[in-house]
Amino acid sequence: MNKSVVVGVLIFLVGLGAVAFMLHRPRPEPAEVSTPSATAPRVVPKKVDPPAPVVTPPASVDRRNPPKPAPAPPPAPAPPAAPTLASLTLESDVPGASVFIDRQFVGNTPLSLDKLEPGTRRVQLTATGFDSVQKTIELTPGPNTVSIRIKEVSLNARVNVVHKHAMGSCEGTLTATLDGLRYDTANKGDAFTLPYPQVETFAVDYLQKNLRVKQRGGKTWNFTDKNDNADPMFVFHRDVEAARKKLAAGYAPAQ
Repeated sequence: MNKSVVVGVLIFLVGLGAVAFMLHRPRPEPAEVSTPSATAPRVVPKKVDPPAPVVTPPASVDRRNPPKPAPAPPPAPAPPAAPTLASLTLESDVPGASVFIDRQFVGNTPLSLDKLEPGTRRVQLTATGFDSVQKTIELTPGPNTVSIRIKEVSLNARVNVVHKHAMGSCEGTLTATLDGLRYDTANKGDAFTLPYPQVETFAVDYLQKNLRVKQRGGKTWNFTDKNDNADPMFVFHRDVEAARKKLAAGYAPAQ
């Protein structure tokens, strides 16, 4: 037998032995696959509560020395008692004027007085070169301030008169203010209103009991007292002239 035949036989035998081994090798047991049981209990996840808030514990209190309560506020002060007496501050436009209250001399301006009884008082101021000024004041409890002007002038004079003209006469009222003269009468042709710049003549004749008024460049009126008395004419004329002089000297009209 040649060599090639021997090799072929050996290869056949080896292959046959390998097939027999594979056929007779013990098979491994299949792995057991577990399946969920139909009766197994259902697992429910446990509910977790949210974390509790952190609470700061109160500060410890020392019961042996408890805190003292806050002191009570002091009581409100009682309102001051209402004043019962009066005080007076008196001023004038002429410093140094003598002051009389109810005819008693109390000092010179400017003047401050206290502890006066409230009520009505009559105040009089006098100063050299000026007319006396009187004023009624009302003192109230507490402070009072009064200002009295000496260098002021007021005029409100009137007199009942008869106007004598060429034929007959008429009665009326002659009035003087700081603005001028006015004659009121039922005879409208004789009535007039004359500012002082329009008055050319304003004169009184005491013996003749006559007061004469002449308009500048116009009519003339002659007045007498209806009771044939010269005094009312004289007093009226005096008051008017005194007021006109004060105005010319710079006195202020009374308020």
